[in-house]
Amino acid sequence: MPSPPQPTVGGTGIYLDHAATSPVCREAVDAVLAGMSITGNPSSRHDAGDEAKEALESSRAQMAALLDCAADDVVFTGGGSEADALAVCGTVLSAASGGRTVHVITTAIEHSAVLESCAMAHELGAEITILRPDGRGWIDPEDVRRALRPNTALVSVMHANNETGVIQPVADIAAIAREAGALMHTDAVQTAGKISLTGLGADLVSVSAHKFYGPKGVGALKVAPGVKLSPLIRGGSQERGLRAGTENVPGVLGMAAAATAALRHLDDPAYQAYRHTVRAHLLKGLEEAGDIAVNGDGAPCLPETLNVSFTGVRGDTLVDVLAVHGICVSAGSACHAGSDEPSHVLTAMGIPTQRARSAVRFSPGRTTTVDAVTAAAARTVDVVGKLRALGPADAPQPTHA
Repeated sequence: MPSPPQPTVGGTGIYLDHAATSPVCREAVDAVLAGMSITGNPSSRHDAGDEAKEALESSRAQMAALLDCAADDVVFTGGGSEADALAVCGTVLSAASGGRTVHVITTAIEHSAVLESCAMAHELGAEITILRPDGRGWIDPEDVRRALRPNTALVSVMHANNETGVIQPVADIAAIAREAGALMHTDAVQTAGKISLTGLGADLVSVSAHKFYGPKGVGALKVAPGVKLSPLIRGGSQERGLRAGTENVPGVLGMAAAATAALRHLDDPAYQAYRHTVRAHLLKGLEEAGDIAVNGDGAPCLPETLNVSFTGVRGDTLVDVLAVHGICVSAGSACHAGSDEPSHVLTAMGIPTQRARSAVRFSPGRTTTVDAVTAAAARTVDVVGKLRALGPADAPQPTHA
């Protein structure tokens, strides 16, 4: 298929950070602009309100196609993190009514939106089991089975990891949870629009628009029929009483348009092959640096996510230098300012600290060309060579008075 145009940063850059956020597609921009002209509140009982309500429900049907569910099962949220919180804490609050102590199973590689929601659930009295992956970053469904208890209310395992791209066996885990009478939640923020969500078997599925070329600040949660959640945001009956507040109509319209565009790409065999071609060229180019390790190697993985450790180089330093050259990537280490702690994902995989600190995530997108990743890889190899020549990556850093 012809290579699509490459978005630029400052006119000259190469954007390889789609796992962090994606550029807004033309369809979504047009839909948001159209939504801005809608005057009414979807809950108002007059013509202007009816227009807003009709636009909202049309978008709900579009999102249902992406989420593989009925339109009535779609709850709009302010993003993926809110959807995760509603799924986890909403389940715990509902299941714990009457003083019952509930149990939640999750994993050590989840996005912080899920891990922090589980921490909140623990504060609310829930028991939390956190499973570790194998060295590839993959969760064994049998580990979930062994962790189940009579009071397990929820199992939450992400569809694909945001740092490594490793795809988890969600359908198998969902079947195990269902047998035990527990609900299954999956954070599909990284997979929505990239791989099909059909047949996951999850009762609760979180997505975020800005990861599939929609606007920021809007997301959705699939809530299967019969699932009981306690709302976290209260004050109105919107979204089946699960999320109070006037809906973000322009944002929802933009998300729905992006979802429809993403589904067209999912159904395009040429594009599906192209995704893997781009990854192969990127990896081949990066291998020229020598002494690298692909984190998540050997597990099923999204072609859009490539997490590589460069021996002898700090990942955050490499990211900063590449940014000067107009190449946008992310450090594999989820470090906070002033902290040397490596990524919790790579640590949970058993990756040594030094290797974890040398990780960088490259995440091409729908508009990324082979020429772009080839150029980015060549520049990365050049920078890595120069950084290695400066000395050990973990040498003591200068202090400031």
